[in-house]
This record gives sequence, structure tokens and C-alpha cells, in this order.
Amino acid sequence: MSDAVPLLQLKGVVKDYGRDVVTRVLHGVDLELQTGEFVALVGRSGSGKSTLLNLLGLLDRPTAGELSLQGRRIADLDDFELTSLRGRTLGFIFQFHHLIMALSARENVMMPLVARGGWVRAAMREQALAALSDVGLADRADDSPRRLSGGQQQRVAIARALVTSPPLVLADEPTGNLDSTTADEVFALMRRANRDQGVAFLMVTHDRELAARCDRIVELVDGRIAG
Repeated sequence: MSDAVPLLQLKGVVKDYGRDVVTRVLHGVDLELQTGEFVALVGRSGSGKSTLLNLLGLLDRPTAGELSLQGRRIADLDDFELTSLRGRTLGFIFQFHHLIMALSARENVMMPLVARGGWVRAAMREQALAALSDVGLADRADDSPRRLSGGQQQRVAIARALVTSPPLVLADEPTGNLDSTTADEVFALMRRANRDQGVAFLMVTHDRELAARCDRIVELVDGRIAG
């Protein structure tokens, strides 16, 4: 095992919901993700995957245990620092791409840059175009997502996730709404970003064949890591 600080580390992470009646969803989860890894997260519905992903995406905080990203303990950060860390280190891809139909493909890809930089600059437009070029859609940069196929819309979502060059992308069922051929193409794009740019991926998937093509598989069973 490398002595390098893990990109992402969870130690004994617990997540409860409710006050009068407490429901424990995660039961002492231990997990490490190294820089440049491509990991599949699998588990049945109700196993706690969505809850875990919300914690990893810094959208929620653990009830107990320790969560660290790039060596920074989340418990030590206030909400402003947490938002800043999320913007610098994380990209997100979802099953349903969540593109804004009133914007062009390029404007959708620019959104993380604008959120971080505060206003639109010419360099952002160039960055967004370069990200679209990486996923083979430079020629559709000015098109509305309405004019794109489902697979092309997901490519735009991948470009949006990668435009800030995050060290980690969290992908929640990114191929779940696609046919098998398009799913293979989208997976290949993520793998290429992993290989060529060193971006780590944690991909939630129900597709066991795709999971088998990742570096390793983490299985969540009833709020616990199996094995």
C-alpha cells in the first residue's frame, strides 16, 4: 500500500436520520480511494449508496466517524470552506444529466467555471469548448441540449464534470439511462479521462459488467462495506 495520503478516506462513518425515531443508514463505513483510481460502487436499492454519495459529495455531513478529502478533515471545515473544497476537487455526473435546456451545450459546461469564478470570461468559453472537444462535441457547442441525443447530452454532462480538472468525479449511474452501445461509449470517455488526465472516478452502477471493468469493486450491503 502506498504511503501517499488517500484522495478520499472514510473511517467509521455513521449516518443517522431522524430525532425522535433514529434510523441508521450507514454503519461504520471504512473506505479509501487513491489518486487516479477508477472504482465501482455497487449495492442493492436501499443499501445506502445514495446516502454515501451525498457524504462523499460534501452535500451532507456524517453523524459520526471521519471523512477526509485530499487530507482535509470535513469536520474541521465550515460551510463556506466546504463549498469551496467541493468546487475545487469534485465533479459530478448523474443518471439524468440535469442540463439546462435554455442554455447551449457550451454554456452548460461553463457553469462550474462561472460558479467558481463569479462572472463569465473569454477563457471560460475556451475551456468549455476544449472540454466539449474532448468528448467529441465541439461542433455542437452552440446547440441546445434539446437538439442532442441522450448519449450526446450525457457527453455534455461529462464535459461539465471535467471542465475544472477535478481530482475526483462522482458518477451516479451515469450509463443507467442509456442503451448498451451508448453506455459503452460513455464509460470509455470516463475511462479515457481517468487514464489521460489522472482523474479518479467513483461510479455507482447496477451494471455488473461495467463494474468488472473498473479497477476494483466496493459493495455496500445494508449500510456496510462487504468483504
